[in-house]
Amino acid sequence: MMNKKKLEIYVHIPFCAKKCAYCDFLSFPGNMRMRREYTDKLLEEIRIQSSFVREYQVDTIFLGGGTPSVLDVSDITAIMGALKEHYDIAPDAEITIEVNPGTVKMEGLVAYREAGINRVSMGLQSADDTELRYLGRIHTYDEFLKSFQRVRMAGFTNVNVDLISAIPGQTPESWRNTLKKTAMLKPEHISAYSLIVEEGTPFYDRYGGHVEMESYEMSPEERRRLMALPDLPDEDTEREMYYMTRNCLAEQGYERYEISNYARPGFECRHNVGYWTGTGYLGLGLGASSYLEGCRFHNTSDFQSYVSAHFDDEAEFCQALRQDMEQLSVKSKMEEFMFLGLRLTRGVSAEGFITRFGQSIRNVYGGVIDKLEREGLLEHKNGYYHLTERGLDLSNYAMSLFLLD
Repeated sequence: MMNKKKLEIYVHIPFCAKKCAYCDFLSFPGNMRMRREYTDKLLEEIRIQSSFVREYQVDTIFLGGGTPSVLDVSDITAIMGALKEHYDIAPDAEITIEVNPGTVKMEGLVAYREAGINRVSMGLQSADDTELRYLGRIHTYDEFLKSFQRVRMAGFTNVNVDLISAIPGQTPESWRNTLKKTAMLKPEHISAYSLIVEEGTPFYDRYGGHVEMESYEMSPEERRRLMALPDLPDEDTEREMYYMTRNCLAEQGYERYEISNYARPGFECRHNVGYWTGTGYLGLGLGASSYLEGCRFHNTSDFQSYVSAHFDDEAEFCQALRQDMEQLSVKSKMEEFMFLGLRLTRGVSAEGFITRFGQSIRNVYGGVIDKLEREGLLEHKNGYYHLTERGLDLSNYAMSLFLLD
């Protein structure tokens, strides 16, 4: 067992109570029949997929979505039971479930704990009820507070809160208020992202210059409200919020360990750190992505194809579900090692590069490293190359230089 490789597992639950106007994730409201069908097929997939990863020990599990907490508690406990039965899960594995305020009850949270889940990620986004309404969230700040209190009362001692800045009508003052209110609750982890207006969302139609929304099931009144939303903060205001996030959370004892993630010491999200450092991961469920032995692929994103797939043997499984299989070249692996690793404030390990690729990082990227060091964007310290504060601010530019010709 000591020689087993680490594996992360991501379980996708695509259902949500209501699709938010900014969300481009693979998620949708589903009726009880759809949820039942999906859970049954997911349990089957959990069993089949385990045959591909016998040589791994599971270090982290993440139940994401969508909103996993909209499933019946019995479904979540069944999923956890199947994972425990078919996979070698480390005794100290980090096991996270995403929940939204208003979708969790005390008895459900207690059942999650009893099933082995030890980390909760809550989607607050904003402490301002008007901003929550603009985003299309189904909860108020007060409902979030009640849900957060339930999570603590259920015994969870590792909690993340998700926040979004630069949302419609937001001001630096309201964002500072959200940061302070969140930090006062003392969650162990805070993810603070800037809104990205993604194509294919109602927000893209409102803010991307597109006004045709025939693909969305909206009433005329809903469309009127969407188009009446206030403008997004301008670029200077968004940048002010970015710096405010870093400074405000640092004052409250949160250490920035990744571009958009902050934690109290010892509470960095192991699952996400695994993604950024190249740990293999297995995706279970609709559209879930995997990365195993240098091969990337994902499950079908079509709900009907997923629930009707036959998993009688491994060959049928691969044919029925896996799509876009790609064996990464050494070049691609090197690029990803740099792109993802430099998201972490500690940076990338020079020794780790040699271990993985059999040559020094300077042998491959010496010119880029020298250039970024001259520009004050990159530093070498304690065996790691990491972006400076200015480098993190200009991370898109800095990382683009690590593309190999």
